[in-house]
This record gives sequence, C-alpha cells and structure tokens, in this order.
Amino acid sequence: MYSSEQIQSLQQASALFLSKAKDPSGILTPGEIAELREVLRFHEYRYYVLSEPLVSDYEYDILYKILQRTELAYPELLTPDSPTQRVGSSLNQNFVTVQHLVPMLSLDNSYNAEDLTDFDRKARELSGMEEIEYCIEPKFDGASISLIYENDLLTRATTRGDGVEGEDITTNIKQIRSIPLNAAFSTYGITQIEIRGEIIMSKQSFEKYNTQLTAQGLSPLANPRNAASGSLRMKDPKEVAQRNLDAFLYHVSYFIKADNSKLLPAEPEPNSKLLQTHSGSLELLWNLGFRSPQKEKRVVKGIQPVIDYCLDFEAGRDNLPYEIDGMVVKVNDIILQEKLGMTSHHPRWAIAFKFKARQATTKLRAVEFQVGRTGAVTPVAKLDPVYLGGVTVSSISVHNEEYIREKDLKIGDSVLIERAGDVIPQIVKSLPELRDGSEAEILFPKECPVCKSELFKEDTEAVWRCINIECEAQVVEKMIHFVSKDAMDIKSFGEANVRKFYEMGLLKDIPGIYTLSFERIGEMEGFGKKSLDNLKAAIEASKQQPLHRLIYGLGIRFVGETTAKTLANSVEHILDFTKKTEEELLLLEDVGVKVAKSIHQFFQNEQNIQMLEELGKHGLQLRNEKKDAVAAGALTGQTFLFTGTLAKLKRSEAEAMAETQGGVIVSGVSAKLNYLVVGEDAGSKLEKAKKINTIKIISEDEFLQLISS
Repeated sequence: MYSSEQIQSLQQASALFLSKAKDPSGILTPGEIAELREVLRFHEYRYYVLSEPLVSDYEYDILYKILQRTELAYPELLTPDSPTQRVGSSLNQNFVTVQHLVPMLSLDNSYNAEDLTDFDRKARELSGMEEIEYCIEPKFDGASISLIYENDLLTRATTRGDGVEGEDITTNIKQIRSIPLNAAFSTYGITQIEIRGEIIMSKQSFEKYNTQLTAQGLSPLANPRNAASGSLRMKDPKEVAQRNLDAFLYHVSYFIKADNSKLLPAEPEPNSKLLQTHSGSLELLWNLGFRSPQKEKRVVKGIQPVIDYCLDFEAGRDNLPYEIDGMVVKVNDIILQEKLGMTSHHPRWAIAFKFKARQATTKLRAVEFQVGRTGAVTPVAKLDPVYLGGVTVSSISVHNEEYIREKDLKIGDSVLIERAGDVIPQIVKSLPELRDGSEAEILFPKECPVCKSELFKEDTEAVWRCINIECEAQVVEKMIHFVSKDAMDIKSFGEANVRKFYEMGLLKDIPGIYTLSFERIGEMEGFGKKSLDNLKAAIEASKQQPLHRLIYGLGIRFVGETTAKTLANSVEHILDFTKKTEEELLLLEDVGVKVAKSIHQFFQNEQNIQMLEELGKHGLQLRNEKKDAVAAGALTGQTFLFTGTLAKLKRSEAEAMAETQGGVIVSGVSAKLNYLVVGEDAGSKLEKAKKINTIKIISEDEFLQLISS
C-alpha cells in the first residue's frame, strides 16, 4: 500500500511531529493537520493490518493527542474520517435494522475430499468448462459484517442478521482500527461499494482480555467467536474499543462507478481489472489498507490442488494467531460466478470445507451425577479446563455406566477429548499409559443422588433411572420443561424462576404454575409491577396453547414434538388416551413399541390423570379443537419430514403450514414418508430417502408451491 519513499517520508513526518510535542500549547496549521492524520493512518495500518509497527505505543499516543488537541481548538477543521473519530462519545441506545445492498447468503458445506470433488463436478457441468480456477482462503470463526463506503468514506456497517437485513453497528465498527475510515476506492472509479468480512478476536487478545476479567472478579468469556460477536452490539463504543478486535475483509458484493453504472461483473478497464477475479478483489482491498486474506489465499486450477491446500492449512491451523474452522473455496472468475448463480440460500460458485474435530488432552478430576426430568441419571465428567476449538471445556457428559467402562475411564486419568463438528465436546479415550497408580475407579451410585431412592435399569437399556416420580430433581426439571419455549412457551418464567419459586415453597408441581401467589412474588427483589404483569399475562396465555403443546409439555418419555402432534390429532380429548391399548397406539404414525408402552403407562397412572383434570379446571386446552378442520385439508394423509436449514421459513412455521392442510409431520425416514423437504446442510436423512423410491424429495421452494396450490 505504501512505497518505500512514502514510508520514509511518513517516518520523517512522525519524527517532526514528535519533536513538536514538547510544546504542549503548540497548535498545528490546517496543512499539518491533514499530514498528521495521514501519519496516524499509516501507523494504524502498520500495527493493526501488518502487525509490524514502526513506532511505540507511547509515541503513537503522543501523535494522537497532538491531533486531538488541535481539532478541539479548531473544530471546523474536523473531518469524519479523522483517527480521533473512531471512539464515539455517546452510548448506542438502539441498533436500527437496515437492508443489505445484496443478500448475505450462507455457504454450502463440505467435510471431505469427495464433497469438494462433487462441488467441482457440478460447477464444470453448469459452466461447460473442463477445468475451473479456484481461490481458496481461510474460513474465519467470528462475526460476519457488511461495510458500505461512499465517496471513499465508511458510511455504514451492519451485522449479517437474517441475511437480508442486519443491524446498523457503524459506531462500534469504527472502534476496530484495522478497518479504514477512509479508503481510496475512487482511484478505481468506484463511488459506492459494499464489502463483506468477519470480525474476530485474536487468540492473544482473547487470553489477555480474559486475564483482565478474572483479575476484576468477573467471569471470563467463553471463546473468541462469542467475544467478537457480543462486542458488536455493546451499547458503549469505548468498551468495544477495549476488546482489541480485528477484521478480515474478503468479499466485494456490490459496487458502482461514478456514472452510476454497475460494475459487477467488472468491465475490462485498466483501473478495474482487479475486480474481474475474486483474488484480484482481495488484492485491491489489501492495496487500499484493508486486512484481507491476501497472504493466506491460494489460486489454483482444478480441484485436486484445492483439496491439497485445504488439508495442508488444516494441519497448521494451531499455529495461526486466530481461530478458523475451515477453508472457503470460490470460483475465481467473477463473470463465471454470475453464470453459475445461486440457490435461495447459497451461491453455486462457493463452498466451505469444514475441518475435522479438534482434539486436546486434559485431566479427568471428578464425575458428578445429574438427574433429568425422566429420572435418567447422567454422569458428567469434570475436567481441568482446556481450550479446544475456540471454547474452554471443563465439563463433558459421559452418558452412562457402560460408556464409562467401554472408555476405561478413571478419576485422575489423562484423557483425549475432541469437539465433534467443532461443536459437541466428547471424550475419545483415556490414556492408561500415563497412569501413575493414583487413579480411582468411577463408582456409579446405587441410589438417586437427589432423593436417595433405589435406582432401576431395564435389561434393554444402558441408563439407570430414579423411578420416584416425587424426586425433587425430576419435579423441578419437569416444570422447567413444561414452561419452555417449545412446550407451553410461558415467557418470563424460565429455569431460574422455576428453581427460585420451588426453593421458596411457592411452586411444587405443574398445576401450581396456575395458582402462584403473585402477591408474594411481588415482594421479591427483581419483580416490579411490569415484570409481574408480564408473568401473569404469559401464564394466562398458555391456557390457550393447542393440545399438542400440552402433550409435549407433560414430558412423557420418548414423546417429542412430532409424536405429540401425532397423538393430539388422534383424539378429541386428552383423556381419551386412558382408554387406548398399546396395540391401538402402535397403529399411529411414528409410534413404536417403546413409545406406545411409555404413553400407555403415563395415562394409566392415577397421579397423572389427577394432574390433567386439575389443569383442565384451571382452563387449559384439553380438547383437540383443530381435529375436524385438519381432516378437511388438501394434504390429508400426506406425511412430511423437514431436514437441513430452511432459508425462508423456520422449521416450526413450515411444519405448521403442512399441518393446516392436513399433512402429518413424522420424525424419521421410512417407507411411510411421502415428502422429504430438503434445506441447507441436509445430512443422513437425505441419503436414506434417496434409497426409497416412493419418497418425493423436494426443495423449500417446491414445498411452498405445493402449499399454495
């Protein structure tokens, strides 16, 4: 970005301005102000983009204060792109939602060489080319942003949001010094440009910031990604500045020339040739002072070099100063990108290659036993905290007694752990060769760790259970499940309030939710009139929830949301299940032997029947009022299953649309399935459905057409 002559000149100017700092009352001329701003931008670029500073932090601060002092004396000379304008003086009260100039789509994912080969095959078939040139770059593990520059000035910065709209975070983005407030896009004939990137926190900054938090007695942040993402919506820009965030800019999504003609794909003009390829756009951004993956990128022809580079980069990921979770492969030619186009949720010219699970070793210090709402006793391993794949791991479920024996786990063992899919931590194995004799056996309890009742295990299961339905742990967990979002959705309640009310004796069972003493709750700290009114309204509103939500909220073992809907649609009143045999239940879609037995046992329990009758007296919906309406739908009898991530609808919305037409939602792929609706990242369900000729595999758009017709 800077020639050797420019660097020498700017260094000389730095020395001159530093010498002037000896006069605390010295004020610069307008010409000197402009020069000092350029000096400060130069030093920000060297420090935050190249990580090669040419002055000390102290010297930079002196130069900054000279400029700040002069601008205060002559406010009419202040410019919006001045380095002093990064930190805002006021708090952000609201983050306004704004529309992206171009939608920010997701990327299709690949996990192995075969996926990349298939991506290349499709791209060649669509383009009619024998070989395609690709650009490969790291997939940064941070928070996505969009920046707009107009007439060389940064005018807007937004979060990704839902891909179509995001929140305006311009003030906070200005605190990130690797993002220029002014960039000379006009030298390329561009008056407006939208670029995409990722906000990250380096490993070093993350560790330093957590050390500061710990010293202040505060809880450390979970991982660099959350630290970066959470920073963007902080109300105080000064707090954002203290987190020392960084930014990589890696994509030009839209730009126009001075005559308002669109330059995408780029026209073959001398000053816009860089924008004819993706790699060229990265070079352009780098030349203008942005931290783009210019040094990390690789341009190759054919897919095998792509695979090789991805695997090489994966092997060296631990040596990087920042977290990445994969590589991004893009067709390099911009015109060819336009030709390949995109689906409703991802471009056909790009794909993300996700890295394998991360592994680390640590010590297993103890095992705690937790009781869930169905009475299942789950052992949880407590580990020496270890930083793994972007998060600090200190607890891992070890599932059951058999799992502990199979893994040969002992207290005090060194264990190898990994994050499967960079998400779920698990123990891979113990390392018995590192034992010194001090290790101890993990003893599974014979009694419930909460109520001390004897535990029970069926011959066909690996899980030990507490079968005391009055067990405190189960009672509390069942109430937490009952009020949860996917069940009765009682907003303002939540786990914390369930536990608090239970401990105070205000709540002892599910029906008690509807007889709470609001007078006593109002006397508690943290419950003002508004929060109390919200809680009352949410409890009252839950009485109108449909029958399938109530059935799911009861927490019947093996009954998930889909099965709850099937059950609700099979009766007119919930107590009709007291008359159904296991054989009759087996005739229902998606109900197997274990599920039928569990449902039958639940509705033969007198305490459960009393609870339901009591809920009915409180006004809850025990009848299936939609049964007749659903039966008349155009899709009556047709079964649906949704897999992957939908772009236009939430899965719950799509399922509701099918059900309003009489469709039935099932939970698994079988010969009874009529339609599999496939979204992004569809996995094993899609592969299984392809093997059954009677299943119609359709996209989200095709599903919407089916519903509308």
